[in-house]
Amino acid sequence: MSDIELANVSKSFGSVKVIDGLSLVVNSGELVVFLGPSGSGKSTLLRMIAGLETIDSGTLTIGGERSEHLAPGQRGVAMVFQNYALYPHMSVRENMAFGLQNIGMAGSEIERRVRDAARTLEMEELLERRPAQLSGGQRQRVAIGRAIVKEPKAFLFDEPLSNLDAALRVRTRVEIAELHQRIKVTMIYVTHDQTEAMTLADRIVVLNDRQIEQIGTPMEIYLRPASRFVAGFVGSPGMNFLQVEVTESDNSVARLADGTVVPLQVDHPGCGSYELGIRPEAIRVVVAGGGDHATTRATAGVVERLGERTLVYCTLRDGSELVAQDSGRSQVAPGDEIALSFDPSAVHLFDHKGLVYHAH
Repeated sequence: MSDIELANVSKSFGSVKVIDGLSLVVNSGELVVFLGPSGSGKSTLLRMIAGLETIDSGTLTIGGERSEHLAPGQRGVAMVFQNYALYPHMSVRENMAFGLQNIGMAGSEIERRVRDAARTLEMEELLERRPAQLSGGQRQRVAIGRAIVKEPKAFLFDEPLSNLDAALRVRTRVEIAELHQRIKVTMIYVTHDQTEAMTLADRIVVLNDRQIEQIGTPMEIYLRPASRFVAGFVGSPGMNFLQVEVTESDNSVARLADGTVVPLQVDHPGCGSYELGIRPEAIRVVVAGGGDHATTRATAGVVERLGERTLVYCTLRDGSELVAQDSGRSQVAPGDEIALSFDPSAVHLFDHKGLVYHAH
């Protein structure tokens, strides 16, 4: 196991800068997820660590060794790609052994490593099959096994589940989490899928526009986003944003455009215009006038029934739109007039300078 440290690294393709002065430490044995939209630089950053892209400036250290000038094969990392890239004419055993044969490893050691990897991945019965005889999830496990046999310092996963259907993605995601728990090797995992990030990561690195927006545990990222971008990007559906005013006469409340007053439990931000951010689960459908929290009236639009909960897409009296949550047995129907209750302990305020104020 090894830690990985990037110090002030940058990367450009021609005149286009894709990574700009980024620094990051991945601790030994950690599973860190790079999360961000397309074009945020997450895959490029992973390829820079792997040696598949050069680092224009800055330093890379893997396991205490300066590595930015080392060839990919000398860095002690193994990469698992979105495309399995298995040899169709070879068995699973042969696919897993091929890279070790190329470097002249003894046959007995190759066999031990292949057997150990197959046992770890619970695919011993698949060793004599060819890729065409495997499901998509099994092929991805072979690709992971091919990385495991190298006994690397770290694993690098580049959106490995993108080619799988929904059910297989869930199953393989669990398998990767279990694999990390068993072997405790440093892993970096790239995805644009926040569910993968939230369920797999020890820490998430949220990337946007060539730079790091926030680093934290999944729940730190979810509950205390460091920027409006993080607040809107993480969560499904995303955080609601509403224009509010905080007046000089009473900066303990925020006033929505429809006149609703929401108590604030944030540090006094001062008077002015803000965006109030609140997640759907912190806005509940209630009996009109009920509850201790601020309530407002809305019209229900789309009602999304998800079994354990119901999401209600609403329009407030001033035309603002938001998503609220009701119970799985919700009786709300499209077109209904409903009352909504805001939980002030879950309110965030975002100002025009990009500063965030969280509830205590």
